[in-house]
Amino acid sequence: MNRRCIALLGIGHTNAEIVRRWIDSPIPDCRLVCISKFPFTTYSGMLPGTLANQFAIDEMQIALAPLAERAGAELILDECTGLDVDARELRFANQPPLPFDALSIGIGSMPAGWDQHESPNLVPVKPMQTFIERLSQQLVACRDSSDRVPKIVVVGGGVAGVEIAFCLHTRMQQLFPNHRVSIEIVTSGDQIADGMSRRSIQQLRRLLSARMIDVTTDFQVDNVSEDEVIDDRGKRRRADVAIWATGAAAPPLLGALNLPTDDRGFLLTENTLRTVCGAPIFAVGDSGTIEGDPTPKAGVFAVRQAPLLWKNLEATLQRTALTRYTPQKEFLRILNTGDGKSLLQYKGHSFHARWCWQLKWWIDKRFIQQYQV
Repeated sequence: MNRRCIALLGIGHTNAEIVRRWIDSPIPDCRLVCISKFPFTTYSGMLPGTLANQFAIDEMQIALAPLAERAGAELILDECTGLDVDARELRFANQPPLPFDALSIGIGSMPAGWDQHESPNLVPVKPMQTFIERLSQQLVACRDSSDRVPKIVVVGGGVAGVEIAFCLHTRMQQLFPNHRVSIEIVTSGDQIADGMSRRSIQQLRRLLSARMIDVTTDFQVDNVSEDEVIDDRGKRRRADVAIWATGAAAPPLLGALNLPTDDRGFLLTENTLRTVCGAPIFAVGDSGTIEGDPTPKAGVFAVRQAPLLWKNLEATLQRTALTRYTPQKEFLRILNTGDGKSLLQYKGHSFHARWCWQLKWWIDKRFIQQYQV
């Protein structure tokens, strides 16, 4: 008799925890199959710090082959091309179809609008696995073509864009120690760091000003040329490098899976994280949107979904009732400012201090070391 199979499409924050739990508590008579386009996954919480050279690149990465080996799981490194819901099979570019009894989809998101531009100086933040390598190549190309320090524009004024601007400033100061670094954030909104408190936003504004990082609001990028970003009213900003760090958009693969989606292209799920199609298919992290109760696309929710996903995968195989996921309403936010300090916000309180960075370092290292071999 063939063993049952749980397939994990994408080994992000949620699915990586399923692999870790499998090491100690594998489900009897069941295969675990991990599927990824990359041989490693990147922990988003440490990406800005790695950009600021506070971590080595391998410190923020989880090597998938050793992790899968420890769990006794199979690893498929290939591009998924589609899904047959009725046959319960995943399709691949270079592999035979994979039948499954339960599937968890966690392939994350992409920055919105990046694919509408083809400029050579455009560097999308995702896929995170290759971001720093792609950025470094672009900076080298700028250095080889001009003696001036490259002007960098971060497109996107959310928390992620602001954090990248801070940490990129640190990196650029190290690369060009005797020159003024020129970084600007442009955002289509009327404010930066949407979702943070007014006090935190004011503090971030002061810190950005002190680092001479410019902020331009109400700037909807319409075109990216070889040396400029241009908004929908024709306003221009010089940009030797344009880092695309806008809000989350659905990866194209989600639209090729023949599953119901929300109006942004993310997979619609029940409050159990199972997709609304009724098949034993779950969508976690950024990939899913709970019907009627959506949550922000943030890694903190993906991490908290993991224990519930584990229960519901077991329940699916046992054909018992699924457990409901209740998103947390309040969570700790710590934004790395790239200078050995972080801005911490929790329950209306806001602090910018070295101890906040030390707390973030401890949380991040403790989290990722669970998965590193």
